[in-house]
Amino acid sequence: MKTAMGQFLTVEGTEGVGKSTNMAFIEAQLRAAGIDLVVTREPGGTPLAEQLRGILLENRDEPFAPMAELLTVFAARAQHIEQVIKPALLAGKWVLSDRFTDATFAYQGYGRGLSLSVISQLESMVQNDFKPDTTFLLDIDVTVGLERARARGDLDRFEHEQITFFEKVRSGYLERVKQNPARFCVVDAGQALDAVQQDIRAHIQVLLSAQPHSLKGQ
Repeated sequence: MKTAMGQFLTVEGTEGVGKSTNMAFIEAQLRAAGIDLVVTREPGGTPLAEQLRGILLENRDEPFAPMAELLTVFAARAQHIEQVIKPALLAGKWVLSDRFTDATFAYQGYGRGLSLSVISQLESMVQNDFKPDTTFLLDIDVTVGLERARARGDLDRFEHEQITFFEKVRSGYLERVKQNPARFCVVDAGQALDAVQQDIRAHIQVLLSAQPHSLKGQ
């Protein structure tokens, strides 16, 4: 997949970091630069994967076993990669995804306490060596992020977790940054929105400068 013309970008972060707002901002910046872009999300991205997303996020009385949760995430991802991400990249398009496998390590690995080696094995089975080219991590103090998320109301199953869970998730993300520093662009999402997007814009300009043929007018 690394020989594909397209670039695979992902956006990650805990609850309340402003992923939806900043996904839209990144999309607008890339389209303005003339990038042929596919915007998608995980879990989800295809009709089947969206059904699996509903199963994962729905509040229910029956406890969702952590391993069942993990396998459902990867089932959705396998469908997403084969039906959406790979075809787009091989066609020379860029793909922007709201979450990918870093979220699995953070939420199911660090948050749920599942074996990181098991997650790595599933990653290899489903993805081989396929990974994002660039990942934007929107980082925020967990308490602040949860206050933002809960102010929106209509919490999903994950958003009902306790603060200790999200502290572990955030630690997991930051550990992923240490392991893959060249791939991550870490943005302080606790700043005012203008400052957050100024930082994001700077990262995008670096990406575009490496792809001069993709810029509008060139």
